[in-house]
Amino acid sequence: MCGINGIITKTHQDKDKISSIVNSMNHLIVHRGPDDDGVFWEENAGFSVGMGMRRLSIIDLSSGKQPIFSDNKQIVIVFNGEIYNYKAIKSRLEAEGVSFHTSSDTEVILKAYERYGVESFQWLDGMYSFSIYDKNINKLFIGRDFFGEKPLYYTHTEKEFLWASELKSIIKTIDYQPNISKKGLNLYFRLTYIPAPHTIYDNIYKLEANHYIEYDLASHHTTIRKINAEPEPRVSKVSFDDAKTKTKDLVYKSVDSRSIADVGLGTFLSGGVDSSIISLCLAQSTDKKIDTFSIGFKKASYDETDKSRVVAKLLNSNHHEFIIDEEDLKNNIHEILLNFDEPFSDTAALPTHLLSEKTREHVTVALTGDGGDEVFGGYNKYYIGKMNKRYTSVIPKGLHKAISGLSNKYLISKDDTRGRKFQINKLLNAIDHDGGFYWDIISLANTSSQLAEIMSPDYFEPNIFQEYKKVLNKEKIETLTDFRLVDKVLSLEGGMLAKVDRTSMMTSLECRAPFLNKEIWEFTNTLPESYLMKGWNKKYILKEAFRDQFPTDFLEKGKSGFGSPTGDWLRQSLKKELQSYIEPDFLKSQGIFNTEVIPRLVTDHLESKKDSTFRVWSYYCFQKWYSHTFLKEN
Repeated sequence: MCGINGIITKTHQDKDKISSIVNSMNHLIVHRGPDDDGVFWEENAGFSVGMGMRRLSIIDLSSGKQPIFSDNKQIVIVFNGEIYNYKAIKSRLEAEGVSFHTSSDTEVILKAYERYGVESFQWLDGMYSFSIYDKNINKLFIGRDFFGEKPLYYTHTEKEFLWASELKSIIKTIDYQPNISKKGLNLYFRLTYIPAPHTIYDNIYKLEANHYIEYDLASHHTTIRKINAEPEPRVSKVSFDDAKTKTKDLVYKSVDSRSIADVGLGTFLSGGVDSSIISLCLAQSTDKKIDTFSIGFKKASYDETDKSRVVAKLLNSNHHEFIIDEEDLKNNIHEILLNFDEPFSDTAALPTHLLSEKTREHVTVALTGDGGDEVFGGYNKYYIGKMNKRYTSVIPKGLHKAISGLSNKYLISKDDTRGRKFQINKLLNAIDHDGGFYWDIISLANTSSQLAEIMSPDYFEPNIFQEYKKVLNKEKIETLTDFRLVDKVLSLEGGMLAKVDRTSMMTSLECRAPFLNKEIWEFTNTLPESYLMKGWNKKYILKEAFRDQFPTDFLEKGKSGFGSPTGDWLRQSLKKELQSYIEPDFLKSQGIFNTEVIPRLVTDHLESKKDSTFRVWSYYCFQKWYSHTFLKEN
């Protein structure tokens, strides 16, 4: 696991300047790869190229140093990630007469490209971003994995083209302060994160998952293409028993492939269905005790370590349990939030970082249950999607307006418990008779109407999801398959995977997600939706496939999710800082928010008149980023 950086200048620059730039970009991401670094540069009459990387050694500890060159030195690669099927690809190439000098997956990508060109990108099963400079054709190729597990940012200016694993490497290299992107701003204040291709900055982008950039160094023209074709989901006639058997086989196979490492490896174990199954599969693949790691809270309503203990006992693992409180937050919050380099307000980021930090004291790689909900249909919001269709078929729009009005008046939560009243109110506010309800369901910070209230008209954009509807080729999002596709494109790439990558790599811990496997994803897209959600039973086929491995009813136990009591923290240790962000002069100088509505929203939360944790937390995280970026506050 590593981080990569690169630059192409559109005029000749000497090697000292290029290497200095790339070394500086590398220095900013030492946490991604503390074990080693590497830099390549080349001068040319019309341009100069530099590529760099930081390495966290996981596979081929002795000979995997990057950059790696082709035998004739005409092709060079830097790579971030893991290719899980690299041994199979290597065997194929060796059978064709290709020779190798290392045992690394990086060289396999290079040799496959050298022989088969960009077609070889389709073979890669893994999490990755890479850049390949091919002098033979005067082109550069930059690729990103199928789900977007590894990040890749880029910008194309009049003078240069830059790319990097983290935004900070670009921001610190360009010689100007980029403006805030209105589209990125609106996406953030709807979702709590910014999905590809956007960032918080104008003209700086994320490469979309499952895509590569082709950069022509003669014309300085870029083309972005998809790596793997993604077929339209089509339901097969497979029987449930056969599908259950294949599900089990695919999960075991994926865990096995993602367990290859020359360093210590364990699992995150929350006690939920997904992490329990991953831990089980890993434990059964070895005759040694595995290490499992969980984190809990001193606040009882958020603590679920009792569930992880049950599984750890079942697996007879070396279980490590960490309990955190507000003091742990105080020591970490600034560093954690600002490491995203743009606003990010998933409340699970804080405990994920602290879990990663503790886990890294014992192992270098952790398997996670991430992606299980998207792949197998496990979120509560998928219930809401089904309920919306039933509700709108019997409740007229006018009656619903009256019901939701009463809900907003009487179903008001005054603390951050996210209990039944909170859930019912969120459901009723997401109901939409015109087919747009799912976009409000995934809007964890603000719905469109809520955002219109708090944001200045100069910054508010109402149809923020229109381009994603075009990408999905779906104007209406109505079925479980539709919901899962939306989550793959937006929620996984922009939210879940960004959270895990940034928070774990801060501690130089590599996280791998066996459920995020292209073969499993494509298989579940062929299953009848009733196999994934039977009535109200979520992830039905996954649970049935592993039911005989767990105690009776264990897989039906509810789980709250990996959040944190940020609503309380905002009222306590963060209160003074939050209040500074609603000062009239501060708000007026920004010009972004409604200067009457925002102070009232924040004050009502602080005084426990109405709990607005997600809305206020997203506001706090934005202002912390803004103050650090534009006002240079520490």
